[in-house]
Amino acid sequence: MNNDKSDHKPTRRRFLARAAAAAAVTPVVSTALAKGALDGNRCDAHAPLAQGTRAEPFYGRHQGGIATAMHRNTYFMAFNMSSSDRSQLIALLKSWTAAAAEITQRNAHSPSDTDESAVPHDSGAATGLLPSRLTVTFGFGPTLFEKNGEDRFGIAKLRPAALADLPRFPGDQLIPERCGGDLSVQASADDPQVAEYAIRRMASAAYGIADIAWAQSGFCSIAKPKETPRNTMGFKDGTMNIRTDDADTMQRFVWVGDEGPAWMQCGSYMVIRPIRIALEHWDRMKLGFQEQTVGRHKNSGAPIGKVHEFDDLDLDAVDSEGNPLIAENAHARLAAPASNDGAQILRKGYSYDNGVARFAERWPPWRQAVTFDSGLLFQCYQRDPRTGFTRMFEKMSRFDMLNQFTTHIGSGVFACPPGAKEGEYIGQALFSA
Repeated sequence: MNNDKSDHKPTRRRFLARAAAAAAVTPVVSTALAKGALDGNRCDAHAPLAQGTRAEPFYGRHQGGIATAMHRNTYFMAFNMSSSDRSQLIALLKSWTAAAAEITQRNAHSPSDTDESAVPHDSGAATGLLPSRLTVTFGFGPTLFEKNGEDRFGIAKLRPAALADLPRFPGDQLIPERCGGDLSVQASADDPQVAEYAIRRMASAAYGIADIAWAQSGFCSIAKPKETPRNTMGFKDGTMNIRTDDADTMQRFVWVGDEGPAWMQCGSYMVIRPIRIALEHWDRMKLGFQEQTVGRHKNSGAPIGKVHEFDDLDLDAVDSEGNPLIAENAHARLAAPASNDGAQILRKGYSYDNGVARFAERWPPWRQAVTFDSGLLFQCYQRDPRTGFTRMFEKMSRFDMLNQFTTHIGSGVFACPPGAKEGEYIGQALFSA
């Protein structure tokens, strides 16, 4: 061993040598990660998040963005029709379809406008940016079929029974301006500016036909490839989720089947709910309390009493005094299929942060306070919300320990029709039924 302490001094020569060595290694590591991303199954919810280079297909049996591996960023926007002209609605859907097909397949985003005397149809905000696995997903809300008793577009009789209005749940503090919508568009990408660019493109196409009702952007972060994302509460989010590469489970719980209606077969129903989280209060809680509340260990994601994240959730396990290891009102227990007659949903939750705002404190000293306006943009897909989200959340809204820190402030349910074939537009089967 060399005990000469001078060998450990941070000289400029040694710093440059180490930097050169790191630079020589970096391309090898990056190539390996990129290969892993490209080799990953895109329908695997735990697949690595690819870095920008890949384009996701737009046309197909199912819409992109549902079974697609989680993106790093999303931008959801709901619209209300300002026109009651059926032909204008169809024209909008055709325009959206064409635009989505175009921008999801670009090798590198670039505006096509060259006429300096005309208003460009493309903002140019994504010029030079890579596809970033961009997907654009469309949905139809209950009010598109009938609003205030009016069948504006001649499709009221084609509203699916599964597209039922969600009930009001205990604890809901829904803000009307963040609920519902005739139409929904969600752009998701690994680059936030690509997602924002895509949603602006859709909003521009809707000008004069549909107005923006509400919107929310979100983000998703993972530390390593194939790792479950971690939310802003510090816990892994999505461990016990449907594997999107399991075709049988997806068909059983996510994709609409023969029960129809025919225009919705191979589509899915999406529930989306912005959930504000009192992060400042959560951060002051002891680790043991946080873990009991969630029902999992914070660092590993393993169920209480287990070691590994994907260990089975043993709801019968008890401690030395006979108490359940996973509390009766722990989030993981109440969300488990075993607690909901086997019901499962495909969860796709994104964190959001809108900065700060002034809210009424839910804890002493019971005052108005400026605090984080942040939380979870909860989203799930299922074959029928009545037997999926609604069945599960009716119990969770009453007993979940997390409710002391969470508030559902928005809500929407949308029928996401199947994917379009080339030459068709999204939802075409509905308007030709």
